[in-house]
Parts: sequence; C-alpha cells; structure tokens
Amino acid sequence: MDLVFAGSSDFAVKSLDALVRAGHRVLAILTQPDRPAGRKRRLSATPVKQYALSAGLCVMDPVSLRNPDVVGQLRKLAPEVMVVVDYGLIIPSAVLDVPVHGCINGHASLLPRWRGAAPIERTVLAGDAETGVTIMQMDEGLDTGPILLFRPIRVDPLESAGELRSRLAEICAEALVDALRALEGGRLAARPQDESGACYASKITPREARVDWSRPADEIARQIRAFNPRPGAYTGYQGKRLKILEAAVSSERSDEPPGTVFRVNAAGIDVATGDGSVSLQTLQLPGGKPMSAAAFLNGHSVLHERLGGEA
Repeated sequence: MDLVFAGSSDFAVKSLDALVRAGHRVLAILTQPDRPAGRKRRLSATPVKQYALSAGLCVMDPVSLRNPDVVGQLRKLAPEVMVVVDYGLIIPSAVLDVPVHGCINGHASLLPRWRGAAPIERTVLAGDAETGVTIMQMDEGLDTGPILLFRPIRVDPLESAGELRSRLAEICAEALVDALRALEGGRLAARPQDESGACYASKITPREARVDWSRPADEIARQIRAFNPRPGAYTGYQGKRLKILEAAVSSERSDEPPGTVFRVNAAGIDVATGDGSVSLQTLQLPGGKPMSAAAFLNGHSVLHERLGGEA
C-alpha cells in the first residue's frame, strides 16, 4: 500500500522497518524535529529520521501538523493510509481525513486500558499480568478510536519497562503488517472500545521517580522496574541523586526505619521499607556508569546508612 508513516522513537523504527520489508511504498515519513540531546546538548535527529535518511525515504519533521502547508503536502502525496506509532504530536482532523483509509495507530497496551503517553511504564507500575498491542483506527480523541486488532501477551513479573518495550516493539511491527494485509483484502473490521475499562497512562513526572521508602517493598520494586531505563528511579544518598536501576523484593526482614540499609553483600544492598525490604542490585551515581551492588560497595560504606532526603 502507499502510506505515510508517522513516528519518532526506536519503538517506531521496528514498525517502519517491518512495513518497508513487507513491500509497502512509504511515500513520506513524519517525525518530530531535531532536538538537543546528550550532555553537550547537540541537535539530534529522532531514531525514525535516522532510519528514514539511511533508507533514502522522504522526511518531513514539522513542529506541528496544524500548518496548512503541511496538510497540503500530505494531500499531494495521496496516501492510501497513514500509520502512526509513538509519534508524539497531535494529529488534527485535517490530517486524519487525508488518507483514503484514514490513520491507524499501533499502541502499546490493550485499549482502552492505559490510553496516553506512558502505557508501558504504567503497566509495570500497576503490576498488570497482561498487556499487549492494539491496532486502532484513529479519531480525534486520545487513543479512543475503534479497535482493529489485538495482540495480547503475558507480563513477566520481574520484567523492566525497557525489556517489555523491546518485546512490544516487535509485536507492534508484526501486528501492523498483519493489519495492512487485512486492510488490503477488505477483512479488517473495527469495533468500538469499551469505555467502562478506560484508564489513562499520563506522562511520567520526575517526582514519581523518587523512591518513597515508606511504601511496601513490592510497590517500590515495581517502581524501579517501571522507570528502567528512563527516567530511572532514584533516592537521596549523601546529598546526591542515586539512581536505582535494578532491585528485587528481599526475603530479609528488618525493624529498622524505612530507607535504612540493614544488610549488604555482593548480591545486593538490602533496604528496609514500609512493609518488607528490597535488595538493590544495580546503581548509578551522577555522572557515573551503572554498577553492580558489589562494585558500588567497593567504594562506598552504606551499611546503616539512611537513604532518602534531599537529592
């Protein structure tokens, strides 16, 4: 099919590559503009733009899709369908109406659960046992369009958001190829979402990444997995922001106040919580690289340290 692809992240690259390999003709790529990134804040293209340029595809990176000139360019392309995956910009009705078959979206949850910007992180944070990918027909709402296809999967109880994201990226790519094949054959039927099951995956805020040691151990462990790799759960340690990249609920118990390190060994740093304890396994100090608990203990004496406070 002749299509326009709208996406920005590495998650979206998987879908774009799958559509190209499936033989679809990509008329143009829509992606977010270059933005400063890294410590030196140099302008950096999105992963989708990098892929598109290497593949010789036409790239459009407008600040907004509400610009009449952008809408006019899309109309001239006359796509049969627009595929949207992790794009990050609002798609107005003027653009939704351009393709013959409208715009279809690959979303990383089983809609209507976790509509919005951070479905994967919210899935892990909530401890959901199941998630998946939804292919939907886009409308003007926030992930409210009719469902075209589901791909459910089980969530590993110890899976980080980063690991789950990698799995879902592959599933989304396969599902979109299947959806377009069905669309070409006239076999793609839409059904409305069940509004009674709707909930929203709001964008992750920096405040949410801070560990509250008064919470139960299982909640803290989920928080750490949900924010790995980004933005990274953290706690205060000697006035610094200590990121906690990997941790697990510990079988050890302590009567120490929440946030107190009560046991250390090469396998982990055990910290008391409001209910139970967690074992910190991979840590990162500001400006440093991730390190194992054993490596961290080589340079830091943390036994009986109280984590938390300002950072």
